[in-house]
Amino acid sequence: MTDIFLEGGRSLIGSELVETSLAVSGTDIAQIDASRGRARLAIDARNLLVLPGIVDLHGDAFERQMMPRAGVDFPIDVALADSDRQAISNGITTVFHATTCSWEPGLRSSDNARSLMEAIEWQRPQFAADTRFHLRHETYNLDAEQEMSQWLAEGRVDLFAFNDHMDVTVADMAKPRKRNRMVERTGLSSEEFDRLVERVLSRASDVPASVSRLAAVARATDVRMLSHDDATPSMREEFRELGAMIAEFPINEETARAAAAAGDAIVYGAPNVVRGGSHTGWTRASDMIAKGLCSVLASDYYYPAQLLAAFRLAADGVLPLTEAWSLVSAGPARATGLTDRGVLAEGRRADILLVDDSVPLRPRLIAVIAGGKLVHLTDATRLLAAVATPREAAVAA
Repeated sequence: MTDIFLEGGRSLIGSELVETSLAVSGTDIAQIDASRGRARLAIDARNLLVLPGIVDLHGDAFERQMMPRAGVDFPIDVALADSDRQAISNGITTVFHATTCSWEPGLRSSDNARSLMEAIEWQRPQFAADTRFHLRHETYNLDAEQEMSQWLAEGRVDLFAFNDHMDVTVADMAKPRKRNRMVERTGLSSEEFDRLVERVLSRASDVPASVSRLAAVARATDVRMLSHDDATPSMREEFRELGAMIAEFPINEETARAAAAAGDAIVYGAPNVVRGGSHTGWTRASDMIAKGLCSVLASDYYYPAQLLAAFRLAADGVLPLTEAWSLVSAGPARATGLTDRGVLAEGRRADILLVDDSVPLRPRLIAVIAGGKLVHLTDATRLLAAVATPREAAVAA
């Protein structure tokens, strides 16, 4: 592994942007306010921002690489390799692939979740981003409980979320466009889909006990848990009591306030910030951020959103960039228990972005270092000449 020297640059050190140089050795940041020394690889970071890499605890945009059109599948390994390139090119150095394990067949089925988990495990050494498995359990998927318990016990799950989209599913069945999209995703006929939903709903009374058993396994194996789309403070409290300390997309301010009061991590979608509101018509993330009711922004369904959202918040005067960046780096690292990253500090993992912020609201990534490796570079003129070793210098003379 080659040592890397970053010359100059406005580096986010603590809560301030500081003009300084950084040295990377192995997988870690070796020194701040460093000199080049014998580093063979050096990058001119002057007039650029030097920021900690983005941590994405919930991203499911990889589904588009797996099924770019309804009924059109591509191999999982190809889709994941492409998703890795997309994540890295948008500054995401740690990615949790949010994989839905549902009662539906097809894209979000238990079989597909298993295949994704196995593919991530097999391909992980090839990925540029530190790639992890976020299992999103649809709570009505009772048939998968035993297998998911086994995955948790074996340490194969990095984050475990409880999702319940059954009410939304039932409501969307009355909306032709949304209904067609759901049916196409499953590969079933319309009549088969109706019968499946009816069969799943008939077991509603078994769901709470299943949730409790799975939460107990996750607690026993120290897997961090999330609850998704909490609708009320009491719902958030129920999941907190089960050990789910991350509130993912609470749908109203009252619930977000209850989560904040209890010290829970609160996640909203970065696309919500970039677009100026939720695509579902629910909570406006920038309002929650302004009120101190958000500690994490996730890419959700669009990998470029985290990078863009931090600069949008700064441009709109919601937060200074130094604080906005915490929502996409230090905040998610803290929520997921990754204490080795999320900040630029000596001894921490060298996940580093070099960003050109000269065009308002359109930050441009110049370079990405992930785990001490230069994995993305868009401007080769930023590379500085190599330092000759003593032997090379003697030969040249």
